[in-house]
Amino acid sequence: MITYQAIGKNKAESWVLIFLFLIIIIALGFLFSQAYQNPQILYFAVGFSVISSLISYYFSDSITLAISKAQEINRQDNQQLYNIVENLCIAAGLPMPKIYIIEDSAPNAFATGRDPKHAVICYTTGILQKLNKTELEGVTAHELSHIGNYDIRVMTLVVVLVGTLTLLADFFLRASWFGGRRRSNDRDGGIGQWLFLIGILLALISPIIATLIKLAVSRQREYLADASGALLTRYPEGLASALEKISADSTPLAEANKATAHLYIANPFHQDIDENSPRAQASDSHGSRSWFANMFNTHPPIEDRIKRLREMNL
Repeated sequence: MITYQAIGKNKAESWVLIFLFLIIIIALGFLFSQAYQNPQILYFAVGFSVISSLISYYFSDSITLAISKAQEINRQDNQQLYNIVENLCIAAGLPMPKIYIIEDSAPNAFATGRDPKHAVICYTTGILQKLNKTELEGVTAHELSHIGNYDIRVMTLVVVLVGTLTLLADFFLRASWFGGRRRSNDRDGGIGQWLFLIGILLALISPIIATLIKLAVSRQREYLADASGALLTRYPEGLASALEKISADSTPLAEANKATAHLYIANPFHQDIDENSPRAQASDSHGSRSWFANMFNTHPPIEDRIKRLREMNL
């Protein structure tokens, strides 16, 4: 039941997110077009956002895999891994995704694609070497849950729209210093100047708001994928043990970057700089700093995820 509710919710949220970001982009374009008295700016903002969203929607998996320097493997390359993925796909009623490998000793994995028929699961060589079969099944079930729950579609759209909004905001901010002020002062009662100032403010805060939305969406989907993955394997301890090993390994993922970090099963950067680490949590006796810092984290605290898994009764 939880899976069907999640799928319906995620599909609905996909459209809500598209609508929300497009409204911000159109508002940004409108304010600057009025301030500059140039309607072409609004047309450019809308056209750029739509075209870039469509291109990235259909090629997001290829872009992500290229950034991560992942290579596709076949059954002969890793028979055991293929068997694990295939068996869990049968149990979940999902088509077999493509499997990619990143040559990196850091243990991690992620799923990407726009829907279950165009999905990919990517593993690092480190996670294949450091986890046993049961733990690897837990990780695979987690990633398949992202696919089955359509999390990959939502996160793809969020990444694309955040990137588009950030680029447009940066473009408008740069353009504002080249003639924008002169054109903003010739409106009746200084309306143009106010529109210009509001546009600058929106351009400054919109990427921050968009990033916070992306991170909040990502954190909630990690909890859901943990629960769905545990239901799929019927063994929550497998994923809990895998998360313990992943969090205990301090090796940073070489190909990780801020654009793709939220896709991984755990923070791909060095654990010492992870605000969710025990040391960071202990440094704040009142919890206020941790609450604020958590807003900018790509993942919920691993300790909390493990605790929830071990409290599940199946």
